Amino acid sequence: MQEALDDFIHYLQIERGLSENTLQSYARDLRTYARYLQENEVQEWAHVTRAKLTAYLRWLHDDGKSAATIARTLSSIRLFHQFLLREYGLKEDPSIHIDTPKKERKLPKILSSDEVDKLLTCPGTDTLTLRNRAMLETLYATGLRVSELLALELDDLHLEMGFVRCFGKGSKERIVPLGDMAKARLEEYLNRSRKRLLKSKASDILFVNHHGNPLSRQGFWKVLKQIARDAGIQKEITPHTLRHSFATHLLENGADLRAVQEMLGHADISTTQIYTHVTKTRLKDIYKTHHPRA
Repeated sequence: MQEALDDFIHYLQIERGLSENTLQSYARDLRTYARYLQENEVQEWAHVTRAKLTAYLRWLHDDGKSAATIARTLSSIRLFHQFLLREYGLKEDPSIHIDTPKKERKLPKILSSDEVDKLLTCPGTDTLTLRNRAMLETLYATGLRVSELLALELDDLHLEMGFVRCFGKGSKERIVPLGDMAKARLEEYLNRSRKRLLKSKASDILFVNHHGNPLSRQGFWKVLKQIARDAGIQKEITPHTLRHSFATHLLENGADLRAVQEMLGHADISTTQIYTHVTKTRLKDIYKTHHPRA
């Protein structure tokens, strides 16, 4: 069973070009699935039945897994069984006609415009502060995922023309505009900070840590939380908060939903539509707070 799993992950890496994080997610889901089957006397993929698969999904539910986690796991399993049909000659796909659990659509938490201003105006002129301001300003100006931001290389930056190129999920390339403030912060970082951080090292990566190495997601999150604390922001902030704020503020100010979808790199516009619900909720809150007869 393990050989087929390894072949499938290799297929996703080579044929589909998925990121390392996504590959690890597939591998984790399917290893747990295989372990459950083996513990329940299924030793070959050809012997997996619809009943065994539904029993596994029930087991995940009873173990406290959320509907979103079970839906993602079922998606991984479906793709894997389709791979087995094609590449291993299996006759049946046990995942056919199994309904995907409905995910709870939680509204993303965002910052107000005033809170964004506080976050982006962290004081200081040292090398790390210049880098941090450039990172946060770029994130809010473009709506990039943090993984996309940290993967940016110097060649992806086109300051004179005012845009940045990034590679999103499935290595899909997209072009996103840069605002004047983000361009100014990036120029400041490139001219006054980046070379000092690199010292004598050579690197194509745009944002580096104090050792001159690529900044990690954990390193970025630590920086973000410290800046939020220093700015007096009480809300819980995650690396995705500025991306959510970017999309919501654009829609609040009249941006076209399709344009926001393209900038965010969403394959399906229904994913982008969650931000229209956020803007409606915010409007209701503003009304209740400020209307004398609300």
